[in-house]
Amino acid sequence: MPDGLYASPVEVTVDREEICVVGPIPGPAGLAKDATPAERDAALDGRIAEFRERTRKERMAVARAAERRYRRKVSWGAECGGRREIFTNVSAPVMTRLRQPQRQVLDTLIAAGVARSRSEALGWCVRLVESHADDWLRELRDSLEHVRHVRAQGPDRPADEAPAGGAPAGGPAQDAEDGA
Repeated sequence: MPDGLYASPVEVTVDREEICVVGPIPGPAGLAKDATPAERDAALDGRIAEFRERTRKERMAVARAAERRYRRKVSWGAECGGRREIFTNVSAPVMTRLRQPQRQVLDTLIAAGVARSRSEALGWCVRLVESHADDWLRELRDSLEHVRHVRAQGPDRPADEAPAGGAPAGGPAQDAEDGA
């Protein structure tokens, strides 16, 4: 990454299809402290657009090298004044199998005019979960970390040994299983 492209270290997110690079940029110069929300939004939009145009050649050179090396597309974004904008990123097809009740959800979204196809309806559902479930997803990730920890301990512990961070043997969890 060229020095000075972003104001500080970047966030790099990688999946099978794409490498997404997002970094902070300085806020707009000369924005009055008593600026209206509309003025602030316009200034942030302008600052991000200016950064995007000014750094295009440099970012594209980095992207070409990274795409050859890692065999993934590279996308870019910027954060400025609490706003995060991804410039262009990959829209990858995802195949899935759904049972009838799940297909009916998608068909209802189509019938209501929310989406034009099942594919579009499924994308709408994913975006909805993404935008409204931050706390739930964070809790789920934390739970997965706990599962990895417990799995690493293995089943060979004596029955009276309490697992780290869990209920002691014979505690409420075991009583519930025993039907007590």
